[in-house]
Amino acid sequence: MYEINSSGKEKSILVGVIKKGTDRWEKEDHLEELALLADTAGAVVTDKVIQEKGKIDPAFYVGRGKAEELSELAQKHHADLIIFDDDLSPAQIRNLEGLSDKKILDRSGLILDIFAGRAKTREAKTQVELAQLKYLLPRLTRQWTHLSRQVGGIGTRGPGETQLEVDRRLIGKRISKLTADLVKIKKQRDVRRRGRELTIKAALVGYTNAGKSTLLNTLTDSKVFVEDRLFATLDPTIRRLKIDDHSDLLLIDTVGFIRKLPHNLVASFMSTLEEAIVADLLLHVVDISHPLVIEQISVVKEVLNELEILNTPTIYVFNKIDKLEQKGLVQRFKKEYKHAVFVSATKGMFLEDLKKEMVKMSSEAIVDLELTLDISDSETVSKIHRLSEVLESDYQENTVTLNLRTTPENAHKIKWLLKGKKKSQE
Repeated sequence: MYEINSSGKEKSILVGVIKKGTDRWEKEDHLEELALLADTAGAVVTDKVIQEKGKIDPAFYVGRGKAEELSELAQKHHADLIIFDDDLSPAQIRNLEGLSDKKILDRSGLILDIFAGRAKTREAKTQVELAQLKYLLPRLTRQWTHLSRQVGGIGTRGPGETQLEVDRRLIGKRISKLTADLVKIKKQRDVRRRGRELTIKAALVGYTNAGKSTLLNTLTDSKVFVEDRLFATLDPTIRRLKIDDHSDLLLIDTVGFIRKLPHNLVASFMSTLEEAIVADLLLHVVDISHPLVIEQISVVKEVLNELEILNTPTIYVFNKIDKLEQKGLVQRFKKEYKHAVFVSATKGMFLEDLKKEMVKMSSEAIVDLELTLDISDSETVSKIHRLSEVLESDYQENTVTLNLRTTPENAHKIKWLLKGKKKSQE
């Protein structure tokens, strides 16, 4: 994989293809987003090319004639790379590079490069490397033999094994090691999470650059890194937020989503996204001023559906209300979304409305239970105490009745604990 975030900005040409059923203005907006991605990665965009094409060419994606035009354009602008808005096959990348003598990058490759540059913690670096290697494996062209110094095994290859096969085997070993590392990291995260089980957790989710980190900073008076670029935040950030005089919750910032987010990236970042998966409440932050706001909401919903948390109680936080020109959108979204608030995180506007909605939704996310247990079953009683806040204990001769309060997630755990206990006694 090429890394374009190097010293000195590289010049790039962006390429988009209008397929059947796609409007030109929509593709132009997609290329604007691709330009933001290129800028985030450290590239300067010198030109944008849009082609209408009914059928994708299996060899050059845009067809040989257009590929030759792109090559000439790259020479004219002294461009270092050509970036496509869609994913390319290994053969298409190889053919385009051979024809143009320029680096060819597709959308997934660009996003992975940005993530590699933004990863700071051990977990994020491991996740990004795993996603990169899975992306690279089918595109391998003898450029990763340096991995032999990390994982060994090169001296054991058979005399008939080609260098390409060695590279593939080395990457396969590295993928296995990184996968095992992420399992260990997940266990460590689970241990840390146990200390937060009794507190309501609200995860900030949304399209990248919607303002999640800014909202977190404003609400909690924090200093999480914020930049007007895509994917400013990769690692989850957790802050405690007091929402009224009687209650608080944990506010969790997560990685932003984007159109055509590489599947390997979603899979690799699953342990980070688990902070959203186990959340009791989602704050879906939306840039209401964006021209493709509807599409961005749809993209986030698709990812939430993939994570199987689309049905988690959700507040739609329509951010950047101060930049909104189409004021009619407010009334429209109020009708479409039951739990919707309209704020400006940067200006601090209407944040009390958000807190009131969070108080309301948090109270709905608290489960009150009354359980009667055998007084001799101290192990089960002890586990229930760890999973809940016991408000009252009524001890009788042979039983104890517990009135408790807990989260829906822990109520589910208690249910299965009692169900398993009942089965073992039968």
